[in-house]
Amino acid sequence: MDLERYPYPSGRRVVLGTRAALAASHPLAVAAGARVLARGGNAVDAALAMAAALTVLEPTANGLGGDLFALVEEGGRLFGLNASGKSPRRLVPVAGDRIPPFGWAAVTVPGAVSGWAALWRRFGRLPFAEVLAPAIAYAREGHPVAPEVARAWRRAEAVYLGLRGPEFAAFKRVFFPGGRAPAAGEVWRSEGHAETLEAIAESEGEAFYRGDLAERIVAFARATGGTLSEEDLAGHAPLWVEPLSVGYRGARVYELPPNGQGVVALLALKVLEAFDLPAGPTEAGLHRAVEATKAAFARAFAHVADPEAHPGVGAGLLEADAVLELRAAIGERAGPWPEPALVPGGTVYLAAADRERSVSLIQSNYRGFGAGLLVPGTGIALHNRGLGFVLAPDHPNRRAPGRRPYHTIIPGFLELPGGWRGPFGLMGGFMQPQGHLQLVLRMVDEGLNPQAALDAPRWQLAFAPRELWLEPGYDPALARTLAERGHRVRIEPEYAVFGRGQIVLRREGVLLAASEPRADGLALAL
Repeated sequence: MDLERYPYPSGRRVVLGTRAALAASHPLAVAAGARVLARGGNAVDAALAMAAALTVLEPTANGLGGDLFALVEEGGRLFGLNASGKSPRRLVPVAGDRIPPFGWAAVTVPGAVSGWAALWRRFGRLPFAEVLAPAIAYAREGHPVAPEVARAWRRAEAVYLGLRGPEFAAFKRVFFPGGRAPAAGEVWRSEGHAETLEAIAESEGEAFYRGDLAERIVAFARATGGTLSEEDLAGHAPLWVEPLSVGYRGARVYELPPNGQGVVALLALKVLEAFDLPAGPTEAGLHRAVEATKAAFARAFAHVADPEAHPGVGAGLLEADAVLELRAAIGERAGPWPEPALVPGGTVYLAAADRERSVSLIQSNYRGFGAGLLVPGTGIALHNRGLGFVLAPDHPNRRAPGRRPYHTIIPGFLELPGGWRGPFGLMGGFMQPQGHLQLVLRMVDEGLNPQAALDAPRWQLAFAPRELWLEPGYDPALARTLAERGHRVRIEPEYAVFGRGQIVLRREGVLLAASEPRADGLALAL
């Protein structure tokens, strides 16, 4: 890894330290993590401070009513946490062939708060109230909206302000005060959010699932046509899971097992490992990477589902025979597209490490702000993660009571040749496993350092138009040669659709952090 080579013009460099390293998509979230470290907290405390702060700082992509997944390394062991929630035991009926994205039909039990509590109980050092204190201050005192967050807020304005019905009124009042999205630099605050975070801190998360906050969530559901119940919330518990991993050219990549889609990145890497890929963004290499990703998504869309209802599906998808079958199907022409039966959404990703441990954490409200439902007076914006189900009655991921849906959010962990290891990831719906794959290829095959890997232009399989999108940084001649192979190629200038990543690595007492140039984010090392 060359720490002095930066072939892409972002102007950013890796940051290096010896005590701790943090990276997130908002500078004030990183400041929250640094504040917790200064008070004697460890990397897990810092990660949780950043996660809680991001529910206030970047509500366009995550919130108190969303889900969470995490990987934590401590003592040479990697622990996986699946804090995604199940569908209600009594589901809101769905008419037609699609699940409505707004309102109660797509709401599942929010798992993020349970994930915070589980991570803190197992690995945290500071009192929970100290960990959440920066987020509470941001909510109560207000914070200036960051430029990229403001862009996302403005894009959401027409969608959410157009929702009709009394159930959406509280949401609009809080997130669109005065009937509009706040502009960049404008101070936004939410007292209800601050009070809810205080209740979560004081009860160590219990109030959300078995206390006053749970009662308010259920009362709001009953008043507005939802079926989320006391039993649904009280019965929720996050799952500690064993991560999946594959080797790739001397590196090792770790992902969580289903119901997340991390297996897509792992399967694509195993398919590609046997090919002699040229270094750099070449037409032949990109074609094979795209085709391997298509094949991996097709398998995931067909099989990934609730791990309790379908145990072992992730490991099964990575078996040698399955990899060989997909590899053999990759030809010189563009192959068929997989058929997703669900729609993509939005997320935040963060990474943290100290001398003894590291954290890869991701949380989401799915489609932007989520379902457009806010529990009055609380700041709890409920997600629409139930859009991850399919309606086909014979599908393993079918919509059914008490099930976890296919999940797009995936934290990653990477071991590189040369001894560097640590968390990596990015947000962006179906872009996430594609982004994981591209970051690994950039760092392993091309030898780029983490910041250069994040800076590099990306491609994306865009499922709705069935197009291969390339960022403008690619050579236009590459687009033409890919089109000659049968790919429908589009140069896509909207950089927000290509994900926003963070990477933190550690080796022999040195910590390194890098942050995405497509976001407002910040990397910090101490």
